[in-house]
Amino acid sequence: MVFAAGGCVSCHAAPGAEGDDKQVLAGGLAFASDFGTFYAPNISPDPNAGIGAWSLPGFARAVTRGVSPEGQHYYPAFPYAAYQHMQDQDVVNLFAYMQTLPADPTPSKAHDVGFPFNIRRSLGGWKLLFMKDEFVLSGNHSTEVTRGRYLAEGLAHCGECHTPRNALGGLDQSQWLAGAPNPSGKGRIPNITPGKLDWSESDLVAYFATGFTPDYDSAGGEMAEVVSNLAQLPQSDREAIAAYLKAVPAIP
Repeated sequence: MVFAAGGCVSCHAAPGAEGDDKQVLAGGLAFASDFGTFYAPNISPDPNAGIGAWSLPGFARAVTRGVSPEGQHYYPAFPYAAYQHMQDQDVVNLFAYMQTLPADPTPSKAHDVGFPFNIRRSLGGWKLLFMKDEFVLSGNHSTEVTRGRYLAEGLAHCGECHTPRNALGGLDQSQWLAGAPNPSGKGRIPNITPGKLDWSESDLVAYFATGFTPDYDSAGGEMAEVVSNLAQLPQSDREAIAAYLKAVPAIP
């Protein structure tokens, strides 16, 4: 469940991989941004090209703090600002599962990032500014909404795409899930707050399982991958995410 909710395959499978080949997390997918192009690294269990030689503490630090086993900051194209909310047992389970996947010796591709963004030391300051320990949806909520918050703000990192960013690449939490420009330059990622998305909770749950909207349109692009991941979750988790989305502040 953790592996699917985190969307690991969507980013780290080799471009064009299908079927069982998507379990080979050789990396290589390109992510365009205003700061350059980032490439998903090899996170297969290969001991040289991937993470096969990593320890559990090193893996946990990478996933939840954005720091490599060598002490280097990762770029926030890796959504560790969301994964920081992961529960310890989920980190342990994810690490154990990933060790069972096929190893691949393909070297990770270097990011194409120019000055000054190629100075990784500056990412420590970025983290101080934008890595917030608190959930965006604060306060006490039902067990279902609390579970949905953990999934949507943490593992599934919905805000990484659906929330606009400021000039430094930090998420504008005042516009949480209100939609954002598509980094590809094509179209806009939609507003999924109750101020715009008027689907019922049952509509949302059905969409997460099938990819079909209430109007019988279907998910496309990156969202098709997200639906593929969410469809693997228990029904109760899809219902929790839907309940969370109805609980976030409405933004027109």
